[in-house]
Amino acid sequence: MKFFLFLSLIICSCISSKNSTAVQPNSNNTLRIITGAEQTEKYLPLLQHKRVGILANPTSVIGQTHLVDSLQKIGINIVKVFGPEHGFRGNASAGATVADEKDSATGIPIISLYGKKNKPSAEDLADVDIMLYDLQDVGVRFYTNINALARLMEACSENNKELIILDRPNPNGYLIDGPVLDMKYKSGIGMFPIPMAHGLTVAEFAQMANGEGWLANKEKCKLIIIPVKNYTHDMEYTLPVKPSPNLNTQQSVLLYPSTCMFEGTYINLGRGTYYPFTVLGSPALKGKYDFSFTPVGIKGMAETPLFMNQECYGLDLRNYDTKKLRKSKQINLQWIMELYKASPNKEQFFDSKLSKEMGTIERLIGTGDFRRQIMNQVPEKEIRASWEPGLSNYKIMRKKYLLYQ
Repeated sequence: MKFFLFLSLIICSCISSKNSTAVQPNSNNTLRIITGAEQTEKYLPLLQHKRVGILANPTSVIGQTHLVDSLQKIGINIVKVFGPEHGFRGNASAGATVADEKDSATGIPIISLYGKKNKPSAEDLADVDIMLYDLQDVGVRFYTNINALARLMEACSENNKELIILDRPNPNGYLIDGPVLDMKYKSGIGMFPIPMAHGLTVAEFAQMANGEGWLANKEKCKLIIIPVKNYTHDMEYTLPVKPSPNLNTQQSVLLYPSTCMFEGTYINLGRGTYYPFTVLGSPALKGKYDFSFTPVGIKGMAETPLFMNQECYGLDLRNYDTKKLRKSKQINLQWIMELYKASPNKEQFFDSKLSKEMGTIERLIGTGDFRRQIMNQVPEKEIRASWEPGLSNYKIMRKKYLLYQ
């Protein structure tokens, strides 16, 4: 029976491998990037005859099929699914409370880790023998998947559970930039002393969190990592599934490290459109820019966006050549400097209509200097110099935990 179960998953893996989408590394190397989840032969033996818990969302796929659906179909005993921000099936808006429920497709209980509690309790893990983590990250500190991972690691350590991480490529893996978080600005969108763009996969981050003693009470989680095959940080990687409702295109994913900072301003960054993080604007910029867009309420994406039903004027980055970002290996600061300079209401520029948890530029950028620097129109070179020596020290520390070049 064990042999046939193992064989069926290997066959499933081979079929799904043909269907997955990844950019080839270059013309001289045709090896396809293979995610941890696709390498079923490496983790199936660890799951057999065990009660399995999974932290997953819509990016947790093998080919075109959700990991949970695939594993349950071949008889793996999944007793519980934990859902992060946006929920297990990805139907919740950013920042929206997600409730516990039963998955309609499988009947498996879903425990929300985005709402009343943010990590599994001892009771949640009492009937779990081993945990799986499989979430696609985008390589930015304020994207909350690494926070969910760290809390899961704490819970597993506290309850003596092993954690298997099915690693995935970082689509912004080439980018290590921004100030290292000043821990006095620690929040739900920034919990660890890492730069805005950290240049890690989730498994590398997990090793760093363990090694640097960042978990509560300096706990260390017992990790089993299934690394990505044929991957290096400089490779381009096109995500086969959108990582969240508002990162719905590859362009938005690649611009996200540079445009998400506008969450801490009075500029709409495309929320309330079908191209978030790729357009920037405000009604106050009428006459300054020809391009405009009008945010509206969109269920599951942005139901009450900033400047809803008002025409916003500003920058259209939907066709911006992201190779420029890759070449510079830097977050773009020119856009926020330009829009601040163009804004007629400069005293309102760093106001935000988001919640207190997400609403300040300090929490997003991770330093108390950035607001003043933009308002005083400090040259970009000086702004970047203020991130040192923290950024350089981080790059050195990071090397200890890398799984890929």
